[in-house]
Amino acid sequence: MSQRQRRLVKGRQAGFTLIEVMIAVLILGFGLLAFGLLQTMNVRFTKSAQQRTIASNLAYEVVDMMRMQRSDSGLYAYSAIDYASFTSVAEGDCASVTDASIANNIARWKCQVKNSLPEGAAVVQLASDGNVTVTLKWGDAPWETEAAKKVSSFTLRSRI
Repeated sequence: MSQRQRRLVKGRQAGFTLIEVMIAVLILGFGLLAFGLLQTMNVRFTKSAQQRTIASNLAYEVVDMMRMQRSDSGLYAYSAIDYASFTSVAEGDCASVTDASIANNIARWKCQVKNSLPEGAAVVQLASDGNVTVTLKWGDAPWETEAAKKVSSFTLRSRI
């Protein structure tokens, strides 16, 4: 090989350039950001599904309590009173509910709504024909500002 050919071989690129490395890092960075966003959305959707499950269980629970005591089921009807403000249910009251009287069942259920759902509110309506409607509402996105907050609800209709 002549001297001139050696210089031409030495002058050629052998490997990645800085621009190629920067583009690869940029693509990898976007991929990692997308993966992080995917995980964040997964956590949000999982939390939302958990809250819907809790609301469903609470609604079915109060209907089952009404069915167990059909003769007194009218006492469970909250006459469309919105329990959004649980000022009458203090934290200590929730721990002291132990016996199975109707008043304590209602108090325990209200405590469960308060403690299980963020900004939970419940309405139980009992019609004269024996149909009951249970509606639970809660703030589904507690990380959002007050103006952008999404409210979710679950409604159960059943016959007692």
